[in-house]
Amino acid sequence: MAEHSEESVLTEEIQQKPRGHDSSSSLSSDSDAEKPGPSPSAKVAPYRLFSRERPVHQVLGSGRIADVVLWRNKKISAGVLSGATAIWALFELVGYHLLTLICQGLMLSLLVLFLWSKAYTLINKSPPRIPEVNISEEQAIEVAFNMRNEMNRASAVLREIALGQDLKKFLAVIAVLWILSTVGSSVNFLTSVYTTFMTLLTVPVLYEKYEDKIDASAEKAMTAIKQQYAVFDAKVVSMIRRGPLKAKKH
Repeated sequence: MAEHSEESVLTEEIQQKPRGHDSSSSLSSDSDAEKPGPSPSAKVAPYRLFSRERPVHQVLGSGRIADVVLWRNKKISAGVLSGATAIWALFELVGYHLLTLICQGLMLSLLVLFLWSKAYTLINKSPPRIPEVNISEEQAIEVAFNMRNEMNRASAVLREIALGQDLKKFLAVIAVLWILSTVGSSVNFLTSVYTTFMTLLTVPVLYEKYEDKIDASAEKAMTAIKQQYAVFDAKVVSMIRRGPLKAKKH
């Protein structure tokens, strides 16, 4: 009887083991099924000009300057554009000079304020309040600190280009300088500044409006430029790099 009871216990344990294995396998299969797999329709990030990841408004600083440049407040943007156009017309069309305009503007302002304050004293009223403009030491130090950082950064970039460490940057700087010299030989400094100002008030807002179309065209253009640069690198730059090595061998 004891042997028969032991055999029955062993048979029950053998029968329970595969059941436990089946239950654990079913749990693991259920957990595997619950795990989220890679979505088949994963969206690829679209190409953006200058590899930017933020909207244009945030790239420009998200402040008042960005609002003016992107025409968030049309009245202020139109006023700035009208003022710049009026100043350009005074210098270019009327023939005013900068020093003459500044002196005459100061003369007119001082004359108006002087007569205004004398008129108020004659009628026994307090003269007009002219606000005091004081630049604090902290503001002056902050401006000087920012200028120093920008000058050091520009000096480091120019040194890197001059040492030939980045050929792409060297070619880009040469192209920009050549374009500026060509533009400067055909137009004067004031017209070039006014053209730059007009570009800042028109190009960003147009880019923000037609962003997708411009980015698609820019992607095609960058692909073509990279292909041409690869050919130039293989035919010209590689030969320049091999020159010093051959000279060392001889």
